[in-house]
Amino acid sequence: MKLRFLGGTGTVTGSRYLLSDETHRLLVDCGMYQGVKNLRRRNWAPFPVKPSTINAVVLTHTHIDHSGYLPALVKNGFKGKIYCTKATHELCKVLLPDAGFLQEEDARYAFKKKFSKHEKPEPLFTEKDAYEALKHFESLPYYETFEPVKGFEVSFTPAGHILGSACVHVHHKVADRTVVFSGDVGRQDDIIMRPPEPLQHADILVCESTYGDRTHGESDPEGDLEEIITKTAGRGGITLLPAFAVGRAQMLLYVIHKLMEEGRIPQMPVYLNSPMAIKATESFCRFHTEHKLSREQCTMIDHKTLFVRTVDESIELDAKRYPCVIVSASGMASGGRVLHHLKTLLPNPRNSIVFAGFQAPGTRGDALVNGAESVKIHGEYWPVKADVHSLDSMSAHGDYTEILTWLEQSNLKPDKVYVTHGESLASDIMRKRITERFGWPAEVPELFEEVEI
Repeated sequence: MKLRFLGGTGTVTGSRYLLSDETHRLLVDCGMYQGVKNLRRRNWAPFPVKPSTINAVVLTHTHIDHSGYLPALVKNGFKGKIYCTKATHELCKVLLPDAGFLQEEDARYAFKKKFSKHEKPEPLFTEKDAYEALKHFESLPYYETFEPVKGFEVSFTPAGHILGSACVHVHHKVADRTVVFSGDVGRQDDIIMRPPEPLQHADILVCESTYGDRTHGESDPEGDLEEIITKTAGRGGITLLPAFAVGRAQMLLYVIHKLMEEGRIPQMPVYLNSPMAIKATESFCRFHTEHKLSREQCTMIDHKTLFVRTVDESIELDAKRYPCVIVSASGMASGGRVLHHLKTLLPNPRNSIVFAGFQAPGTRGDALVNGAESVKIHGEYWPVKADVHSLDSMSAHGDYTEILTWLEQSNLKPDKVYVTHGESLASDIMRKRITERFGWPAEVPELFEEVEI
């Protein structure tokens, strides 16, 4: 059995891992690249292996950097099945078509405003392509063993990152070797998600390292948000929270309504402007047994949030001049409706922009939290006069101390650990920490590197 790293190396995006033996190929995750331009270009390059030669795909979770290339994979010849947990399937029904729609919308807007270098900008895939990809999905519960490819036994255990997220366990029957892919590992004490379940066995571990070189600190995220929203409202401003549609948006809405109920922030309208996040919030309520919030708390989020569904409603929201809170995708300000809000809100010093999680290098979110004086949106530069805040403590990723705690809770003695899904420095520091703490051999693989398992 061989393992080839087709993405997710040297960066926190584009996760793709290929397991193969002499006759079969199993792809674990099929993410899109996000962030700096040279990474985004990889989405347009031919897939590293011919899609028609891949027998099946298994997903760790829904986030676009893990699932977003699937419509393009199917479009380019993949014929097999795509396996995931039940909640991941439900969320992919929301995220993938919306991602296709947004790409079509962005291409149309670029053509209309003439800010693309291409005469007629084309999307990587369309909404129709996404619906075609969804026909290939098959969902299974946690812990159930299944055989997506002959000779490869697979099961899921909870990873605690977002709804439906899983560690993927792959056992090759002939080689009698087990490879475990961590996916994105959740927090030990997340506001809404339960902690990741300890692992019981792995001959080879592929472990993420998004926060491999840092901790989330000791700050109180509720207190930080309370202070920001109160101050912003006090000067007549609007608080905008760019948020990932799945996980982060629901957590932020819960915290905001909780602060309002407790009288810690003024009463004001709370808008969720993202069709994808609205549908994800509905799924979050349906799968309430998989996270910490009760049905009643989910209902509070659902009933007290003003859902902005149409483009016209979104345009109207940009005309608001009184204090309110807007949660809108995307979380790194790399696309979607949040860009139109940024154009309206950034030039006004009364407003606040709050990023609640990791910002990949090269994204607008990264530029803004690092003090950019202006940012380019839709071909124009917009001045940054609003207050910009970064709340890393609200991240859904465990930091290096939390991942080490999770590994310590696990019953493992792997032959090798491959550290992935992190910037180069973060992955290398995580590699050292794993070796120093546990004595396990650990490496940071190169892109397209292939290893014998």
